[in-house]
Amino acid sequence: MVGKVYLIGAGPGAADLITVRGMRLLQQADAVLYDALVQPEMLDYCPQAVLIPVGKRCNKASTAQRFINKMLLDAAHKYQRVVRLKGGDPMLFGRAQEELQALAQAGIACEVVPGITAALAASADAGVSLTSRGQARNVLFATARVGEGEAGSDWVKPVLAADTTVLYMGVKQAAEIAAALLAGGMRPDTPLLIVENASLPNAREWALSLAELPQAADWQLAGPAILLVGEVYRAKQALADELPLQRLG
Repeated sequence: MVGKVYLIGAGPGAADLITVRGMRLLQQADAVLYDALVQPEMLDYCPQAVLIPVGKRCNKASTAQRFINKMLLDAAHKYQRVVRLKGGDPMLFGRAQEELQALAQAGIACEVVPGITAALAASADAGVSLTSRGQARNVLFATARVGEGEAGSDWVKPVLAADTTVLYMGVKQAAEIAAALLAGGMRPDTPLLIVENASLPNAREWALSLAELPQAADWQLAGPAILLVGEVYRAKQALADELPLQRLG
């Protein structure tokens, strides 16, 4: 009998930010295929399961997506309850669609369990709302990153039009992102916030301007980082100007 696969969002990092449904399914799982960004503490929820690492980390050694798809299919034919544990939310820059399609084509039942995405955790850590009455009425989630063999996208125009933008997987491309936004007409003094390891005890943040963004490409950040852009971060930028030590990378 073929098992069922659950695509579960692990959330932004902290083990206790997974949803109650996600935790319960982990506790019932026979096998768990987990991302590299999943914290080890989260795997304590499923000591009964066979643990299968399928590292997916930007700019790091990773398991190719086609092999992950095959591993999911193989696991579903071997185990009754299979969990694919994905960092953040599976449906946002998590390549869930490729896994859903592979499972559907193989006739394997699948359920998606949402998770808290990094943008929300970063905002909570920073204490700055993504929206603000009279200042920010819309939020854009975007990425400038283009995978191997993928066509590029015009991500600049939507960013220029948005009140607040969250750029995923962007810090390593900081210089290119800054150049593109400046060329598109964004003001050099536009405030930005970089948050590393959102939701974790070792979370760090840096407030800076768009003109200063290129320097971030040289920072040796140990954890995943997210880039937030918009006027809602103006007060953070002003505070950083007064306290330069907060800006050290």
